[in-house]
Amino acid sequence: MSSRLIWSISVLARRIWFRATLFSLAAVATALLAIVVTPYIPADLSTKIGADSVDNILGIIASSMLTVTTFSLSTMVSAYSAATTNVTPRATRLVMEDSTTQNVLATFVGSFLFSLVGIIALTTGAYGEQGRLVLFVVTIAVIVLIVVTLLRWIDHLSRLGRVTETTRRVEEATLDAVKAWRKSPNLGGRALERDSREPRTDDTPFFADEIGYVQHVDAEALAKIADESKCELVIVAIPGKLASPVQPLGWLRGAVGEDVLDRAGACFSIGDVRSFDQDPRFGASVLTEIASRALSPAVNDPGTAIDVISRAMRILCAWHDANSEAPDEILYPRLHVATLSAADLFDDLFTPIARDGAGLVEVGLRLQKTLAMLSKLSEEFHANAVRHSKEALDRAAAVLRIEADMERLQAAAAAITADHKLS
Repeated sequence: MSSRLIWSISVLARRIWFRATLFSLAAVATALLAIVVTPYIPADLSTKIGADSVDNILGIIASSMLTVTTFSLSTMVSAYSAATTNVTPRATRLVMEDSTTQNVLATFVGSFLFSLVGIIALTTGAYGEQGRLVLFVVTIAVIVLIVVTLLRWIDHLSRLGRVTETTRRVEEATLDAVKAWRKSPNLGGRALERDSREPRTDDTPFFADEIGYVQHVDAEALAKIADESKCELVIVAIPGKLASPVQPLGWLRGAVGEDVLDRAGACFSIGDVRSFDQDPRFGASVLTEIASRALSPAVNDPGTAIDVISRAMRILCAWHDANSEAPDEILYPRLHVATLSAADLFDDLFTPIARDGAGLVEVGLRLQKTLAMLSKLSEEFHANAVRHSKEALDRAAAVLRIEADMERLQAAAAAITADHKLS
């Protein structure tokens, strides 16, 4: 199974209607199961257990689940609106893909359909006395499932759409993308040198048919094309890049036919918006959007910005840890892929916060202390930490009017170079 097909299935499975459809089909099948197993149930067992009451129980479930589903949908829409207004519109998709919310709605819709099909089958006399018993037992199990789901839903509602919860989801999505990228660096190919990011005269470029962001790259299929063509293949449009019919997605080093170019272009999934899956920088950008909104005069919430700085440090530490565990083997040696660097993540995570929080000494101090801790991880991190520390100081010097505030920031920034000299 190709990586693109697996990715497409995973995207489909995160849609809210997908789980609701699966649960509904399972509920209908369960309600009809009683008809199949009826011949195997003793005739007098139904009377002993009292399965005649199943009619009233199903009626209660049908009416209540319709009401609960409608209420849950309105609550979910309100949570989406809150995430869009209070956090950032880019994070709304993660709230929509929340598995707990999807399972709850799927359970409610499935229970409603289960009771509806059961009532219809009972009305037509399809069950018989033995079938009523099976339906009664299954209905008790459905009631237990509904009660457990309601209790989970009540607890989950207290967090759904909140700033902290949504920020946590963005962090988790970014960490997953970071770990996936480091597990298979450069999509499994070789790192493309920066001076090789323009095609040569004998290269054959291929282009996208539409304008949009690269959401997924099927590196396995591209490697197969390169092997069949017996040439090297360069990928410059990694996930997150804006593609257009005039900017090449990549090129093959050598002359190839139009059919090969079409196949190569089809390995890139283009969408209107960026995706978190293969794009760590998108998650980093969304995190800093949350911080920038919190630092705006209309919101004035420096605590959220400080929280984002802490999450940014965890993301960069994960990048460093995953880098040390990255495999030495190159899966697709014929692929040369534009790479990501720690400098890219430092820029995405810290530049907007340093700019928008330049006038708040508490944000500046947290930023300098975070950079000091990151600088101890590696030489690459130290160089980026020093660069961003200096830029943050320059921005703060342009807006801070209290000399004592600047002295505190300078003292925190000096610790970065001092610690490095001692080591």
